[in-house]
Amino acid sequence: MDLKIGDEAPNFTANTTVGEINFHDWLGDDWGVLMSHPADFTPVCTTEIGRVANLKEDFSQRNVKVLVLSVGTKPGLTPLESHTEWIKDVNETQGASVDFPLIEDPDKEIANSYGMIHPNASDTLTVRSVFI
Repeated sequence: MDLKIGDEAPNFTANTTVGEINFHDWLGDDWGVLMSHPADFTPVCTTEIGRVANLKEDFSQRNVKVLVLSVGTKPGLTPLESHTEWIKDVNETQGASVDFPLIEDPDKEIANSYGMIHPNASDTLTVRSVFI
Protein backbone atom coordinates (compact mmCIF):
# COMPACT_ATOMS: atom_id res chain seq x y z
CA MET A 1 0.00 0.00 0.00
CA ASP A 2 1.30 3.43 -0.89
CA LEU A 3 0.33 6.04 1.68
CA LYS A 4 -0.20 9.54 0.38
CA ILE A 5 -0.40 12.86 2.18
CA GLY A 6 -3.81 13.10 3.78
CA ASP A 7 -4.40 9.32 3.99
CA GLU A 8 -5.44 7.90 7.32
CA ALA A 9 -2.67 5.86 8.87
CA PRO A 10 -3.55 2.16 8.93
CA ASN A 11 -4.52 0.95 12.37
CA PHE A 12 -2.82 -2.04 13.97
CA THR A 13 -2.53 -3.83 17.27
CA ALA A 14 0.95 -4.96 18.24
CA ASN A 15 3.20 -5.99 21.08
CA THR A 16 5.71 -3.28 21.90
CA THR A 17 8.39 -2.60 24.47
CA VAL A 18 5.74 -0.86 26.60
CA GLY A 19 3.06 -3.54 26.20
CA GLU A 20 0.35 -4.21 23.64
CA ILE A 21 -1.07 -1.17 21.88
CA ASN A 22 -3.81 -0.44 19.40
CA PHE A 23 -2.25 2.34 17.34
CA HIS A 24 -5.30 4.58 16.93
CA ASP A 25 -6.35 4.17 20.58
CA TRP A 26 -2.79 4.76 21.80
CA LEU A 27 -2.49 7.89 19.67
CA GLY A 28 -5.82 9.33 20.80
CA ASP A 29 -6.08 13.01 19.85
CA ASP A 30 -2.31 13.54 19.76
CA TRP A 31 -0.04 13.81 16.76
CA GLY A 32 2.17 10.83 16.07
CA VAL A 33 5.52 10.12 14.48
CA LEU A 34 5.89 6.53 13.30
CA MET A 35 9.40 5.88 12.12
CA SER A 36 11.28 2.83 10.97
CA HIS A 37 14.95 1.93 10.86
CA PRO A 38 16.81 -1.01 9.27
CA ALA A 39 18.09 -2.86 12.32
CA ASP A 40 18.68 -2.82 16.06
CA PHE A 41 22.26 -2.48 17.34
CA THR A 42 23.61 -0.67 14.26
CA PRO A 43 25.62 2.53 14.82
CA VAL A 44 23.52 4.92 12.73
CA CYS A 45 20.18 3.56 13.98
CA THR A 46 21.44 3.81 17.56
CA THR A 47 22.33 7.49 17.19
CA GLU A 48 19.03 8.23 15.42
CA ILE A 49 16.90 6.67 18.15
CA GLY A 50 19.05 8.30 20.83
CA ARG A 51 18.53 11.71 19.25
CA VAL A 52 14.77 11.20 19.03
CA ALA A 53 14.71 10.19 22.71
CA ASN A 54 16.71 13.29 23.62
CA LEU A 55 14.08 15.44 21.87
CA LYS A 56 11.33 14.01 24.12
CA GLU A 57 10.47 17.38 25.69
CA ASP A 58 10.16 19.05 22.28
CA PHE A 59 7.78 16.33 21.10
CA SER A 60 5.82 16.40 24.35
CA GLN A 61 5.32 20.18 24.22
CA ARG A 62 3.69 19.71 20.82
CA ASN A 63 1.51 16.73 21.86
CA VAL A 64 3.45 14.35 19.64
CA LYS A 65 3.89 10.67 20.46
CA VAL A 66 6.75 8.68 18.93
CA LEU A 67 6.57 5.05 17.87
CA VAL A 68 9.36 3.04 16.21
CA LEU A 69 9.36 -0.10 14.07
CA SER A 70 12.11 -2.34 12.76
CA VAL A 71 12.10 -5.93 11.60
CA GLY A 72 15.91 -6.16 11.71
CA THR A 73 16.72 -7.68 15.07
CA LYS A 74 19.66 -9.24 16.88
CA PRO A 75 20.11 -12.92 15.97
CA GLY A 76 19.12 -15.34 18.70
CA LEU A 77 16.59 -12.97 20.26
CA THR A 78 12.90 -12.51 19.61
CA PRO A 79 12.06 -9.12 18.10
CA LEU A 80 10.77 -7.84 21.44
CA GLU A 81 13.85 -9.11 23.29
CA SER A 82 16.10 -7.48 20.70
CA HIS A 83 14.29 -4.14 20.97
CA THR A 84 14.39 -4.25 24.78
CA GLU A 85 18.12 -5.04 24.89
CA TRP A 86 18.83 -2.39 22.27
CA ILE A 87 17.00 0.28 24.26
CA LYS A 88 19.43 -0.37 27.12
CA ASP A 89 22.34 0.08 24.70
CA VAL A 90 20.86 3.27 23.22
CA ASN A 91 20.28 4.73 26.68
CA GLU A 92 23.82 3.92 27.79
CA THR A 93 25.72 5.00 24.67
CA GLN A 94 23.59 8.02 23.74
CA GLY A 95 22.82 9.43 27.18
CA ALA A 96 19.17 8.94 26.35
CA SER A 97 16.04 7.64 28.01
CA VAL A 98 14.02 5.80 25.38
CA ASP A 99 10.49 5.55 26.74
CA PHE A 100 8.51 5.35 23.52
CA PRO A 101 7.31 2.02 22.11
CA LEU A 102 9.36 -0.10 19.74
CA ILE A 103 7.03 -2.38 17.81
CA GLU A 104 7.38 -6.13 17.44
CA ASP A 105 6.46 -7.03 13.84
CA PRO A 106 7.74 -10.59 13.25
CA ASP A 107 5.54 -11.22 10.21
CA LYS A 108 6.24 -7.76 8.71
CA GLU A 109 2.50 -7.08 8.45
CA ILE A 110 2.75 -3.55 9.84
CA ALA A 111 5.92 -2.77 7.90
CA ASN A 112 4.29 -3.93 4.67
CA SER A 113 1.08 -2.00 5.34
CA TYR A 114 3.16 1.18 5.59
CA GLY A 115 5.45 0.36 2.66
CA MET A 116 8.51 0.13 4.91
CA ILE A 117 9.95 -2.85 3.02
CA HIS A 118 11.44 -1.52 -0.21
CA PRO A 119 10.74 -3.82 -3.18
CA ASN A 120 14.23 -3.30 -4.64
CA ALA A 121 16.08 -3.73 -1.36
CA SER A 122 16.30 -6.46 1.26
CA ASP A 123 12.96 -8.00 2.14
CA THR A 124 14.30 -8.74 5.61
CA LEU A 125 14.94 -5.12 6.65
CA THR A 126 12.80 -2.04 6.95
CA VAL A 127 14.02 1.09 5.19
CA ARG A 128 14.15 4.43 6.99
CA SER A 129 10.64 5.85 6.90
CA VAL A 130 8.80 8.56 8.79
CA PHE A 131 5.03 9.04 8.96
CA ILE A 132 3.49 12.02 10.76
